Amino acid sequence: MNQENYYELVAAELDRYAKVPDEVLLEIVTRDGACMWLWANEDGPEWEEEISDREAAARLCADCPIRGVCLELELRTAGEDTVGVWGGLSQEDRRLVYRAWRARREGGGPS
Repeated sequence: MNQENYYELVAAELDRYAKVPDEVLLEIVTRDGACMWLWANEDGPEWEEEISDREAAARLCADCPIRGVCLELELRTAGEDTVGVWGGLSQEDRRLVYRAWRARREGGGPS
């Protein structure tokens, strides 16, 4: 599978959340997100080495049960201006997914 197909597949998986209201997505993310301890404790993980956004996403989000919900919320609220680690993806990856996601939502199907 090439990268473009990967981003299309991720965008397609988010279709299941298309009709879920933003408020519901936000409630799920803040209640069930594996990363919420970062904000609750105002403390981040301590890694011995510098890591990329991709590595941070892999480490922080690997076992999170709501990665799709998180990603859907971030794409809706930040769009291409997305920053940080959301939905298990780095900023760069989310920007590429966003383009496929937006095309699906505006066109009603795959781009």
